[in-house]
Amino acid sequence: MKIDGKPYRTIWPSSDGRAVEVIDQTALPHRFAIRRIEGLEDAFTAIRTMVVRGAPLIGATAAYGLALALKHDPSDAGADSAYRRLAAARPTAVNLRHALDDVRAHIARLPAGERARAAFARAAAICDEDVENCRLIGEAGLPLIEEIYHAKNRPVNILTHCNAGWLATVDWGTATAPIYMAHDRGVPVHVLVDETRPRNQGAALTAFELGQHGVPHHIVVDNAGGHLMQHGRVDLVIVGADRVTARGDAANKIGTYLKALAARANDVPFYVAVPQTTIDWTIEDGVRDIEIEERDAAEVTHILGRLDNGEIARVAIGAPGSPALNPAFDVTPAGLIAGLITDRGVCAASRDGLLGLFPERKAA
Repeated sequence: MKIDGKPYRTIWPSSDGRAVEVIDQTALPHRFAIRRIEGLEDAFTAIRTMVVRGAPLIGATAAYGLALALKHDPSDAGADSAYRRLAAARPTAVNLRHALDDVRAHIARLPAGERARAAFARAAAICDEDVENCRLIGEAGLPLIEEIYHAKNRPVNILTHCNAGWLATVDWGTATAPIYMAHDRGVPVHVLVDETRPRNQGAALTAFELGQHGVPHHIVVDNAGGHLMQHGRVDLVIVGADRVTARGDAANKIGTYLKALAARANDVPFYVAVPQTTIDWTIEDGVRDIEIEERDAAEVTHILGRLDNGEIARVAIGAPGSPALNPAFDVTPAGLIAGLITDRGVCAASRDGLLGLFPERKAA
């Protein structure tokens, strides 16, 4: 995708080959900045502080972080220590663990002197695979948008929540991939972008990238979704996820569950778009078994923004002294999901639906 007409991925090797570079998403939308990641702790901090965020991009960053760590200590003990450190950065997104497992398995039988180079190459391949998976998600989800357009003969109104765009992946995005493909192929779309409190990933990131790509959109407050659905102003909801269970429950940014309830009440189809790396085949019950990250209360009581004079400032919005709770995610039960849009196609949000697309998992 492009920023000011120049194509970018969200993560790429540095020109000197000694590091990787990422788009600093904490600076967007007010400033475009590139952050250099030179080692394990840089990768951990980038993931933990949401310089990079979104399940697929977290996984890609962790893969490169492990590779960079192996440059300093390629021993088994060094690899295990780096693995544990990176795995602790964010608990909810399963892509993080998948990517670390992938790289560690890839280098396990190699001599120590070959491990860093091989890990770096495998991290690059993980990035390429994510781009292709997201492109395939776009191809799978595009007919859903086209069907609505042909039935209603007007722009298709699509509600999103959080940022499941190309900034959350290496390129294309998950929930946005079908939207970008529809727009690029001349299908008129209009995106209703949930602001997504408390970190405002919708208002700051989704709106930024849609604007850069020329996709018509409006930012809406999080609580407007139900009203818009009641009045026929939403044709389709597409969100991403940080983890999908074997039976189709989906963990996504806090507030997603409420959108699914409103969609069900108003007969609006609610889809979750994920690459296969976001499916956690080891758990069934998302509400019971997915660890929900609790983040700093200051994200709720304070907000970062640009003042009228152009200055970037962090200001308090809560009553002084009032405590705040900040669960970062919630779980939408499979029964509220019309379907999962994956890189292998669209399926029912159920064990049978997923196994229909991933039959190799039946033996596992």
